[in-house]
Amino acid sequence: MAAIRIALAQLAAAVGGPARNAARIAAAHAEAAAAGADLVVTPELAVPGYPPDDLLLSAEFLAAVDTAVTDLARTTDGGPDLLLGTVGPAPAPGPAVAWGVCPATTELANRAVLLRGGDIAATYAKMRLPNEGVFDEARHFVPGRDPLVVDVGGVPVGVIVCHDLWVADGPVTASVAAGARVVAVLNASPYHRGKRAEREAWTRHHATTHGVWIVYVNRVGGQDEVVFDGDSMVVAPDGTVAARGAQFAEDLVVVDLDVEAGTATPVAAATAAALAPEAELWTALVTAVRDYCAGNGFREAVVGLSGGIDSAVVAALAVDALGPDGVLGVAMPSPWSSEHSRSDARALADGLGVRLLTLPIGPALDAVAATLGDQVVTGFDGPVAPGVAYENLQSRLRGLLLMALSNERGAIVLTTGNKSEYAVGYATLYGDMAGGFAPLKDVLKGDVYALARWRNADGGPIPEGSITKPPSAELRPGQLDADALPDYDVLDAILRGRVEELRSVDELVAAGLDRAEVLRVVDLVDRAEHKRRQAAPGPKVSRRAFGRERRVPITSAWDPRRQEDRA
Repeated sequence: MAAIRIALAQLAAAVGGPARNAARIAAAHAEAAAAGADLVVTPELAVPGYPPDDLLLSAEFLAAVDTAVTDLARTTDGGPDLLLGTVGPAPAPGPAVAWGVCPATTELANRAVLLRGGDIAATYAKMRLPNEGVFDEARHFVPGRDPLVVDVGGVPVGVIVCHDLWVADGPVTASVAAGARVVAVLNASPYHRGKRAEREAWTRHHATTHGVWIVYVNRVGGQDEVVFDGDSMVVAPDGTVAARGAQFAEDLVVVDLDVEAGTATPVAAATAAALAPEAELWTALVTAVRDYCAGNGFREAVVGLSGGIDSAVVAALAVDALGPDGVLGVAMPSPWSSEHSRSDARALADGLGVRLLTLPIGPALDAVAATLGDQVVTGFDGPVAPGVAYENLQSRLRGLLLMALSNERGAIVLTTGNKSEYAVGYATLYGDMAGGFAPLKDVLKGDVYALARWRNADGGPIPEGSITKPPSAELRPGQLDADALPDYDVLDAILRGRVEELRSVDELVAAGLDRAEVLRVVDLVDRAEHKRRQAAPGPKVSRRAFGRERRVPITSAWDPRRQEDRA
């Protein structure tokens, strides 16, 4: 049996840009042809982009996808075979659908097609359609039933798509039973921390169980609330990773596979080294910010700089994504902003090389307070201390100023709240939550500190005071986050267990957490759902993020504390 040279075209794909994506695929195909490849494998839905969601309900969009595939078939004629991720007609109807199972809203399949000789030579429909977390494929696609094995240079190559891999006895088994010695997997697999180990576990399982090569190709780039990390790989029948693409960057990995000898020889792009944990997370966030801004036409970001850790990390992410000339820092001190916070904001701007605009909110705060009159208690020198309404006035005035700058400059406001704060509602609607993108929306507070220390490892720009001082919103004299919340290490442990790992109250208590504290946090999380529904989008980087991945009702009679009372 002959050897085969395979090119893994690890590409970014613009959702809704089939012509643009086709041009990028054609360029990668030409590069692979120059390297002598026999087969080029692209990511899942590389032509329409992933996830296309309800664009699939548009006849015009589907026609544009078809045109792009036809053009690619013509453009790549005479070169290596091309395994292309796209959409196409659903397979012919199979057995009757069981009562109660709703059909997809379209009659489409998530397809891989083999382009050869200027035409579509073979097609495969994805069998396992994920419908959990950020995935919603059962809404649009009909699952396939039949395996596909194609002959490439005398080597039988099985074809599957993404989630088909993530089951012990399924499409891979069917592909091998149909004769595959190499299994090509087209993927649009979103990143979260720990995802690399999960992917490797499944690829190794199938490679070693079936004695086949697994060629795993993933897309890269940010898309709204998900980010794709690439990390494509070739896994040998003994479970060894023989070659690997870069993380968070386009790449073309060309590998010679000798199926009989069981050897793999990288021809181009040697195996990429894995990023360290903090570097991986930082790069994911930078990628998300960069691609969200680019995809939505923003060349500049506006960031409110409070002198605290969250705004410092967001500003540094923005500079790494857009460059210092693409970031405007805005300090908006109130009468209760400490001098060290003001100086830390200035030091951060200087360290990052960004322009700093200072807009004190004291006069505006006085004017709003005068307009409200005795409807809101104001000032800290009266017989009654102001409450949350007066504190939130400050936050909302800051949001107002940032959005005014956004409108005037055509810039995006990056909000600075983190997952710990959003989880328990420690954020102000139409105030510090106002903005277009929330880079730290899925990053717990403890991880924000870890990112800051990592970014500063070689003398970075974040002032030490921003890292070491007790966190505070500084909306009243002497205010600290610890006045309203558990210590962040305790809060994060509860949130990680409850939100990301779906642990029960009893399980969290068994893990050593205080029951009263757990119930308090669980209640705060439940009551803050209405705020999170109105938050800016932000990138998923954990196993379970708020938003599309965690769908709970805003209005609910369920209360874990009442269940405790009944026990």
